[in-house]
Amino acid sequence: MMAMWMEHLREEILNPSSKDAQRELRDFLKRQGLGIDDQMEYTMEIVDGSDIAATGSFSGSVLKCIAVDDAYKDQGLSAQIVSHLVSEEYRRGRDHLFIYTKPVNKHIFKTLGFYPIVEESAKAVLLENRWDGVRQYQQELLQESGDLVPSAAIVMNCNPFTLGHLHLIEHAAAAWEKVHLFVVWEDRSIFSSDVRYRLVEEGVRHLDNVVLHKGKDYIISSATFPSYFLKNDEEAASTYISLDLKIFSQYIAPLLNIQKRYIGEEPSCVLTRRYNTIMKKLLPSVGIEVEEIPRLRWEGDAISASAVRKYIHLGQMDKVKQFVPDTTYQFLLSVEAGEIIRRISEIS
Repeated sequence: MMAMWMEHLREEILNPSSKDAQRELRDFLKRQGLGIDDQMEYTMEIVDGSDIAATGSFSGSVLKCIAVDDAYKDQGLSAQIVSHLVSEEYRRGRDHLFIYTKPVNKHIFKTLGFYPIVEESAKAVLLENRWDGVRQYQQELLQESGDLVPSAAIVMNCNPFTLGHLHLIEHAAAAWEKVHLFVVWEDRSIFSSDVRYRLVEEGVRHLDNVVLHKGKDYIISSATFPSYFLKNDEEAASTYISLDLKIFSQYIAPLLNIQKRYIGEEPSCVLTRRYNTIMKKLLPSVGIEVEEIPRLRWEGDAISASAVRKYIHLGQMDKVKQFVPDTTYQFLLSVEAGEIIRRISEIS
Protein backbone atom coordinates (compact mmCIF):
# COMPACT_ATOMS: atom_id res chain seq x y z
CA MET A 1 0.00 0.00 0.00
CA MET A 2 2.85 2.36 0.93
CA ALA A 3 4.68 1.67 -2.35
CA MET A 4 1.54 2.55 -4.33
CA TRP A 5 1.17 5.79 -2.37
CA MET A 6 4.83 6.69 -2.94
CA GLU A 7 4.36 6.21 -6.70
CA HIS A 8 2.31 9.40 -6.73
CA LEU A 9 5.39 11.40 -5.70
CA ARG A 10 7.66 12.86 -8.35
CA GLU A 11 10.72 15.08 -8.42
CA GLU A 12 10.60 18.54 -10.00
CA ILE A 13 13.19 21.28 -10.48
CA LEU A 14 11.88 24.67 -9.42
CA ASN A 15 11.64 27.23 -12.20
CA PRO A 16 13.40 30.27 -10.67
CA SER A 17 11.50 32.66 -12.93
CA SER A 18 8.07 31.41 -11.82
CA LYS A 19 6.66 33.78 -9.22
CA ASP A 20 3.85 31.33 -8.41
CA ALA A 21 6.34 28.53 -7.78
CA GLN A 22 8.45 30.82 -5.61
CA ARG A 23 5.41 31.86 -3.61
CA GLU A 24 4.34 28.23 -3.06
CA LEU A 25 7.86 27.33 -1.94
CA ARG A 26 7.98 30.31 0.43
CA ASP A 27 4.63 29.32 1.95
CA PHE A 28 5.72 25.68 2.31
CA LEU A 29 8.97 26.59 4.04
CA LYS A 30 7.14 29.01 6.34
CA ARG A 31 4.87 26.16 7.47
CA GLN A 32 8.01 24.16 8.29
CA GLY A 33 9.43 27.04 10.33
CA LEU A 34 11.99 28.04 7.70
CA GLY A 35 12.58 31.15 5.64
CA ILE A 36 13.50 31.24 1.97
CA ASP A 37 16.97 32.26 0.87
CA ASP A 38 16.76 34.84 -1.90
CA GLN A 39 20.08 33.69 -3.39
CA MET A 40 19.30 30.00 -3.76
CA GLU A 41 21.09 28.68 -6.83
CA TYR A 42 19.12 25.48 -7.31
CA THR A 43 15.91 24.08 -5.80
CA MET A 44 14.23 20.72 -6.23
CA GLU A 45 10.89 19.57 -4.89
CA ILE A 46 9.15 16.27 -4.35
CA VAL A 47 5.51 16.86 -5.16
CA ASP A 48 2.30 14.91 -4.66
CA GLY A 49 -0.05 16.14 -7.34
CA SER A 50 0.08 19.91 -6.95
CA ASP A 51 1.27 19.81 -3.33
CA ILE A 52 4.87 20.05 -2.14
CA ALA A 53 5.83 17.04 -0.02
CA ALA A 54 9.49 17.97 0.45
CA THR A 55 12.07 20.37 -0.88
CA GLY A 56 15.77 21.17 -0.79
CA SER A 57 18.10 23.77 -2.27
CA PHE A 58 21.72 24.76 -2.51
CA SER A 59 23.78 27.87 -3.05
CA GLY A 60 27.41 27.26 -3.84
CA SER A 61 28.56 24.36 -1.68
CA VAL A 62 25.88 24.80 1.00
CA LEU A 63 22.75 22.63 1.02
CA LYS A 64 19.89 24.51 2.63
CA CYS A 65 16.14 24.87 3.09
CA ILE A 66 15.69 21.09 3.30
CA ALA A 67 12.21 20.35 4.62
CA VAL A 68 9.65 17.53 4.59
CA ASP A 69 5.95 18.04 5.25
CA ASP A 70 4.70 16.32 8.41
CA ALA A 71 2.35 14.15 6.35
CA TYR A 72 5.35 12.60 4.58
CA LYS A 73 7.70 12.07 7.53
CA ASP A 74 9.56 8.76 7.86
CA GLN A 75 9.24 8.02 4.14
CA GLY A 76 12.91 8.55 3.31
CA LEU A 77 12.27 11.86 1.55
CA SER A 78 15.12 13.67 3.35
CA ALA A 79 17.54 11.07 2.01
CA GLN A 80 16.06 11.41 -1.47
CA ILE A 81 16.39 15.20 -1.34
CA VAL A 82 19.99 15.13 -0.11
CA SER A 83 20.98 12.43 -2.62
CA HIS A 84 19.56 14.52 -5.47
CA LEU A 85 21.28 17.72 -4.30
CA VAL A 86 24.63 16.03 -3.70
CA SER A 87 24.53 14.45 -7.17
CA GLU A 88 23.82 17.83 -8.75
CA GLU A 89 26.61 19.47 -6.73
CA TYR A 90 29.05 16.78 -7.84
CA ARG A 91 27.92 17.27 -11.44
CA ARG A 92 28.88 20.93 -11.06
CA GLY A 93 32.32 19.98 -9.76
CA ARG A 94 31.74 20.57 -6.05
CA ASP A 95 32.58 17.75 -3.67
CA HIS A 96 33.09 19.49 -0.32
CA LEU A 97 29.58 20.26 0.89
CA PHE A 98 27.93 21.76 3.96
CA ILE A 99 24.46 21.62 5.50
CA TYR A 100 22.73 23.94 7.96
CA THR A 101 19.90 22.34 9.90
CA LYS A 102 18.20 22.47 13.28
CA PRO A 103 20.01 20.42 15.93
CA VAL A 104 16.91 18.24 16.33
CA ASN A 105 17.48 17.02 12.73
CA LYS A 106 21.21 16.44 13.14
CA HIS A 107 20.88 12.65 13.34
CA ILE A 108 19.14 12.52 9.95
CA PHE A 109 22.07 14.12 8.16
CA LYS A 110 24.66 12.15 10.12
CA THR A 111 23.15 8.97 8.67
CA LEU A 112 23.49 10.55 5.20
CA GLY A 113 27.24 11.02 5.50
CA PHE A 114 27.52 14.48 7.07
CA TYR A 115 29.60 15.30 10.15
CA PRO A 116 28.83 18.05 12.68
CA ILE A 117 31.34 20.90 12.92
CA VAL A 118 29.72 23.32 15.35
CA GLU A 119 26.32 23.90 16.96
CA GLU A 120 24.54 26.98 18.32
CA SER A 121 22.17 25.97 21.16
CA ALA A 122 18.84 24.80 19.72
CA LYS A 123 19.00 27.09 16.69
CA ALA A 124 21.39 25.61 14.14
CA VAL A 125 24.12 23.08 13.50
CA LEU A 126 26.62 23.15 10.64
CA LEU A 127 27.72 19.83 9.13
CA GLU A 128 30.10 18.90 6.30
CA ASN A 129 30.42 15.79 4.15
CA ARG A 130 34.08 15.15 5.04
CA TRP A 131 34.89 13.62 8.41
CA ASP A 132 38.30 15.32 8.33
CA GLY A 133 37.44 18.52 6.46
CA VAL A 134 38.13 21.00 9.24
CA ARG A 135 41.13 18.90 10.37
CA GLN A 136 42.68 19.20 6.91
CA TYR A 137 42.32 22.99 7.16
CA GLN A 138 43.99 22.88 10.57
CA GLN A 139 46.92 21.00 9.06
CA GLU A 140 47.29 23.66 6.36
CA LEU A 141 47.33 26.40 9.01
CA LEU A 142 50.01 24.58 11.00
CA GLN A 143 52.20 24.18 7.92
CA GLU A 144 51.96 27.92 7.22
CA SER A 145 52.45 29.10 10.78
CA GLY A 146 55.91 28.07 11.93
CA ASP A 147 56.54 28.27 15.69
CA LEU A 148 53.36 28.43 17.75
CA VAL A 149 54.13 31.40 19.96
CA PRO A 150 51.45 33.50 21.74
CA SER A 151 49.88 35.46 18.90
CA ALA A 152 47.08 37.68 17.70
CA ALA A 153 44.65 37.30 14.79
CA ILE A 154 42.90 39.53 12.29
CA VAL A 155 40.22 38.57 9.77
CA MET A 156 39.78 40.84 6.73
CA ASN A 157 37.96 40.87 3.41
CA CYS A 158 40.07 43.70 1.89
CA ASN A 159 37.90 44.66 -1.08
CA PRO A 160 40.43 46.20 -1.83
CA PHE A 161 43.35 46.48 0.63
CA THR A 162 43.53 49.99 2.11
CA LEU A 163 45.69 52.07 4.43
CA GLY A 164 43.03 51.44 7.07
CA HIS A 165 43.66 47.70 6.86
CA LEU A 166 47.41 48.30 6.98
CA HIS A 167 47.06 50.57 10.03
CA LEU A 168 45.23 47.83 11.94
CA ILE A 169 47.76 45.16 10.94
CA GLU A 170 50.77 47.31 11.86
CA HIS A 171 49.17 48.12 15.23
CA ALA A 172 48.81 44.40 16.02
CA ALA A 173 52.25 43.52 14.62
CA ALA A 174 53.90 46.07 16.90
CA ALA A 175 52.35 44.46 19.98
CA TRP A 176 52.72 40.72 19.23
CA GLU A 177 55.52 38.39 18.24
CA LYS A 178 53.24 36.89 15.58
CA VAL A 179 49.99 37.97 13.90
CA HIS A 180 47.84 35.53 11.94
CA LEU A 181 46.05 37.41 9.16
CA PHE A 182 43.12 35.59 7.57
CA VAL A 183 41.83 36.82 4.21
CA VAL A 184 38.15 36.01 3.58
CA TRP A 185 38.22 33.56 0.69
CA GLU A 186 34.65 33.69 -0.60
CA ASP A 187 34.48 35.00 -4.18
CA ARG A 188 31.51 37.30 -3.61
CA SER A 189 33.41 40.61 -3.70
CA ILE A 190 34.12 42.78 -6.72
CA PHE A 191 37.84 42.10 -6.21
CA SER A 192 38.41 38.35 -6.54
CA SER A 193 39.82 36.33 -3.66
CA ASP A 194 43.10 35.82 -5.53
CA VAL A 195 43.50 39.55 -6.17
CA ARG A 196 42.55 40.50 -2.60
CA TYR A 197 45.05 37.99 -1.20
CA ARG A 198 47.81 39.23 -3.50
CA LEU A 199 47.22 42.89 -2.58
CA VAL A 200 47.37 42.03 1.12
CA GLU A 201 50.50 39.93 0.59
CA GLU A 202 52.23 42.79 -1.23
CA GLY A 203 51.00 45.36 1.29
CA VAL A 204 52.37 43.56 4.39
CA ARG A 205 55.63 42.29 2.91
CA HIS A 206 57.59 44.60 5.21
CA LEU A 207 56.09 42.93 8.31
CA ASP A 208 58.10 39.78 9.04
CA ASN A 209 55.87 38.64 11.91
CA VAL A 210 52.59 38.59 9.93
CA VAL A 211 51.55 35.15 8.70
CA LEU A 212 49.01 35.24 5.88
CA HIS A 213 46.24 32.60 5.63
CA LYS A 214 43.31 31.95 3.32
CA GLY A 215 40.05 31.79 5.27
CA LYS A 216 38.66 29.15 2.88
CA ASP A 217 35.46 27.43 4.09
CA TYR A 218 35.91 28.03 7.80
CA ILE A 219 36.18 31.80 8.32
CA ILE A 220 33.37 34.09 7.12
CA SER A 221 32.44 31.94 4.14
CA SER A 222 29.07 31.15 2.60
CA ALA A 223 29.26 27.96 4.68
CA THR A 224 30.04 29.46 8.08
CA PHE A 225 28.41 32.87 7.73
CA PRO A 226 26.09 33.30 4.71
CA SER A 227 24.48 36.42 6.14
CA TYR A 228 27.76 38.26 5.59
CA PHE A 229 26.99 37.98 1.89
CA LEU A 230 23.15 38.10 2.05
CA LYS A 231 22.90 40.93 4.61
CA ASN A 232 19.34 40.18 5.71
CA ASP A 233 17.37 38.48 8.49
CA GLU A 234 18.75 39.77 11.79
CA GLU A 235 17.98 36.65 13.87
CA ALA A 236 19.62 34.33 11.36
CA ALA A 237 22.62 36.65 11.10
CA SER A 238 23.21 36.51 14.85
CA THR A 239 23.08 32.70 14.76
CA TYR A 240 25.55 32.57 11.86
CA ILE A 241 27.87 35.01 13.65
CA SER A 242 27.92 32.78 16.72
CA LEU A 243 28.62 29.68 14.62
CA ASP A 244 31.44 31.41 12.73
CA LEU A 245 33.04 32.63 15.96
CA LYS A 246 32.69 29.20 17.58
CA ILE A 247 34.61 27.63 14.70
CA PHE A 248 37.33 30.23 15.24
CA SER A 249 37.44 29.74 19.02
CA GLN A 250 37.24 25.93 18.96
CA TYR A 251 39.30 24.93 15.92
CA ILE A 252 41.61 27.82 15.04
CA ALA A 253 42.58 29.94 18.05
CA PRO A 254 43.71 27.03 20.31
CA LEU A 255 45.57 25.44 17.40
CA LEU A 256 47.66 28.54 16.67
CA ASN A 257 47.96 29.86 20.25
CA ILE A 258 45.89 32.92 19.34
CA GLN A 259 45.19 34.97 22.46
CA LYS A 260 43.78 38.15 20.98
CA ARG A 261 41.73 39.21 17.99
CA TYR A 262 41.88 42.71 16.54
CA ILE A 263 38.95 44.37 14.79
CA GLY A 264 38.45 47.73 13.15
CA GLU A 265 35.78 50.16 14.26
CA GLU A 266 32.79 49.87 11.91
CA PRO A 267 30.99 53.21 11.31
CA SER A 268 28.65 52.20 8.49
CA CYS A 269 27.87 48.48 8.09
CA VAL A 270 25.17 47.35 10.55
CA LEU A 271 25.98 43.67 10.09
CA THR A 272 29.70 44.11 10.76
CA ARG A 273 28.90 46.14 13.89
CA ARG A 274 26.69 43.30 15.13
CA TYR A 275 29.47 40.82 14.35
CA ASN A 276 31.91 42.91 16.38
CA THR A 277 29.45 43.26 19.27
CA ILE A 278 28.84 39.51 19.49
CA MET A 279 32.58 38.86 19.13
CA LYS A 280 33.35 41.15 22.08
CA LYS A 281 31.00 39.06 24.23
CA LEU A 282 31.73 35.54 22.96
CA LEU A 283 35.52 35.44 22.55
CA PRO A 284 36.49 36.86 25.97
CA SER A 285 34.22 34.24 27.56
CA VAL A 286 36.57 31.56 26.15
CA GLY A 287 39.78 33.40 26.98
CA ILE A 288 40.41 35.35 23.76
CA GLU A 289 40.78 39.10 24.18
CA VAL A 290 39.23 41.44 21.58
CA GLU A 291 40.54 44.92 20.82
CA GLU A 292 38.68 47.37 18.57
CA ILE A 293 40.85 49.95 16.82
CA PRO A 294 39.42 53.32 15.70
CA ARG A 295 39.27 53.88 11.95
CA LEU A 296 42.14 55.67 10.29
CA ARG A 297 40.87 58.92 8.73
CA TRP A 298 41.95 61.27 5.96
CA GLU A 299 40.51 64.81 5.88
CA GLY A 300 37.62 63.66 8.08
CA ASP A 301 36.71 60.61 5.99
CA ALA A 302 37.03 57.13 7.47
CA ILE A 303 39.43 55.14 5.29
CA SER A 304 37.55 52.04 4.15
CA ALA A 305 37.28 49.75 1.16
CA SER A 306 33.76 51.02 0.49
CA ALA A 307 35.10 54.59 0.35
CA VAL A 308 37.78 53.48 -2.12
CA ARG A 309 35.14 51.86 -4.32
CA LYS A 310 33.03 55.02 -4.08
CA TYR A 311 35.88 57.23 -5.29
CA ILE A 312 36.71 54.77 -8.07
CA HIS A 313 33.06 54.97 -9.13
CA LEU A 314 33.28 58.77 -9.13
CA GLY A 315 36.52 58.68 -11.11
CA GLN A 316 38.40 60.46 -8.31
CA MET A 317 41.62 58.49 -8.40
CA ASP A 318 43.49 61.30 -6.64
CA LYS A 319 41.41 60.56 -3.54
CA VAL A 320 41.81 56.80 -4.01
CA LYS A 321 45.58 57.35 -3.86
CA GLN A 322 45.23 58.84 -0.36
CA PHE A 323 43.31 55.80 0.90
CA VAL A 324 45.43 52.86 -0.29
CA PRO A 325 49.05 51.63 -0.11
CA ASP A 326 51.11 52.23 -3.23
CA THR A 327 50.96 48.51 -4.05
CA THR A 328 47.15 48.67 -4.24
CA TYR A 329 47.22 51.95 -6.16
CA GLN A 330 49.63 50.60 -8.77
CA PHE A 331 47.38 47.59 -9.25
CA LEU A 332 44.37 49.87 -9.77
CA LEU A 333 46.28 51.67 -12.52
CA SER A 334 47.25 48.42 -14.25
CA VAL A 335 45.65 46.78 -17.27
CA GLU A 336 44.74 43.81 -15.08
CA ALA A 337 42.45 46.02 -12.98
CA GLY A 338 40.67 47.46 -16.02
CA GLU A 339 37.62 45.17 -15.83
CA ILE A 340 37.25 45.75 -12.08
CA ILE A 341 37.40 49.53 -12.55
CA ARG A 342 34.82 49.30 -15.33
CA ARG A 343 32.42 47.28 -13.19
CA ILE A 344 32.75 49.65 -10.24
CA SER A 345 32.27 52.66 -12.51
CA GLU A 346 29.05 51.22 -13.92
CA ILE A 347 27.43 50.49 -10.54
CA SER A 348 24.27 52.57 -10.30
